[in-house]
Amino acid sequence: MKKLNLFSIVVFFVSALFFTACDTDPIGGGETDTILPEKFSVDIPDAISQDVSARKSVAVDTMNGNEVYSHLTFFIRVGESAAEIVESIIWSIRVYDIDRIKTLSFVSEEDGRIKNVVVVEAPEFDGRTWDYGLTLTDADSEGNEDGGKGMQIFWNGQPRAGIAILKPYNINRRDDAQLGEAMFRLDYSEEGEFGYDAHMIVAIADLPGIEPLLEPFAMNAMKMFVGKKGGIVDVYGNSSHPNAKLLTTTTGYNWAFVASAEVGRDVAAAEVGLPLSTLDATGREVLLGKYSIKNVFTNEVLTVWPNANQELIDAWLTNTEAPGYFNGSGFVQGGTMPGEEYEEVASRLPGLSPYNPKSIAELEIAFNE
Repeated sequence: MKKLNLFSIVVFFVSALFFTACDTDPIGGGETDTILPEKFSVDIPDAISQDVSARKSVAVDTMNGNEVYSHLTFFIRVGESAAEIVESIIWSIRVYDIDRIKTLSFVSEEDGRIKNVVVVEAPEFDGRTWDYGLTLTDADSEGNEDGGKGMQIFWNGQPRAGIAILKPYNINRRDDAQLGEAMFRLDYSEEGEFGYDAHMIVAIADLPGIEPLLEPFAMNAMKMFVGKKGGIVDVYGNSSHPNAKLLTTTTGYNWAFVASAEVGRDVAAAEVGLPLSTLDATGREVLLGKYSIKNVFTNEVLTVWPNANQELIDAWLTNTEAPGYFNGSGFVQGGTMPGEEYEEVASRLPGLSPYNPKSIAELEIAFNE
């Protein structure tokens, strides 16, 4: 059996949870004859997907609109990196020249354990029949409740579309042991069913808990949609932060967001709402209106300081106006458009809306049986 060096997922997830930067450059097996998909993600412009929050300390007593918007670019980066990890693993498996239906085994260089790969034709999953399916398992764990599954991919060749599901623990038992039951899923399509040239939906569930005093804003789940049409990329979704607090004792917030960015121009605009993760509601009027950054911060300030003067209130409401504007260096300002180059991306925001916060907090991801 050959050895295969799979991408170390824990490097990303642990760094994401602790707000430290990471490198997600894909590893590849070169050009080979294969039925595996060559493309499985949508690139997000840097203006709205950055590691900026990973390099900054998070202090609750200095949280303001700037911080909320800056965190957004990092949370989007978390989702984009998850998609890159999927693509990296697919490219790693390409070294086996999977050009037909086959079964193979290899020893992973990362955890030294035997992994089995089975490729089938015409599998059924998620209500449709796919051209091909691939399942990767940890051989010694196949008798477990999860079947030892580390990855499943279902895909079509033309037009390109597919679903990938990962459980890092069963891919790298040595380094990803602390991720436990964490799962993520990537849906990718070039079929145009949402009006985009290509889109992806990234979902992450059951990330392990972290001591709230260490990382109060750590996420446990997220889901985001990314669609590319010409030179525009639209993004919307939610990330769930069960221990997040602002000023009061209220705990557990969603970053509910919509954003649009222009490829190649380093300009982006976004709206963010801060509903509680338990909120069972949909619609931008509620999620981005009633629970806008400005409204939530105003309520928090007046709850703690009901007789606060306007100077104190204004200090807390710095850059809480929507939308927030970004360039290649990160967050620029909130409320007032910095220049006419932002007009197109800002005009797209009213047509976008996040998911139901409660559905993200309770998100579940499962393999095909």
